[in-house]
Amino acid sequence: MMSRFMSVVAACVLVAAVSGRAAEPEKEKAAVAAAETWVALVDQGKYAESWMEAAAYFKNAVKQEQWEQAAQAVRKPLGKLVSRKVKTSAYKTALPGAPDGEYVVITFEASFENKKAALETVTPMMDKDGKWRVSGYFIK
Repeated sequence: MMSRFMSVVAACVLVAAVSGRAAEPEKEKAAVAAAETWVALVDQGKYAESWMEAAAYFKNAVKQEQWEQAAQAVRKPLGKLVSRKVKTSAYKTALPGAPDGEYVVITFEASFENKKAALETVTPMMDKDGKWRVSGYFIK
């Protein structure tokens, strides 16, 4: 009787572990789609709109005017986007210096008119309303 019970418990634990892992690729896919939509706003110079569409965490950390100035200063010299593709994406529940939550750290390989090779790191997080929104953006 006890071994039968332990087999059922083990099966439940295994199913929970597998279903948790199965959800991560779906979450990554949704986060990548949100990141691509958001960074397209930045590509178009719609910095105010990108700020409005960012995660609450982002908006609390950076004022809209600061974001607009910084984004323009960094992106305008690069010129128009030539290409962008996902290099890596990783689902995380904790990041240094950020509150615990659901994040996907995405690295894009990008090329611009005036910068042949760039790496963009875009970090969407699950916002309080259940939508993936960008909480961080870095380009080098």
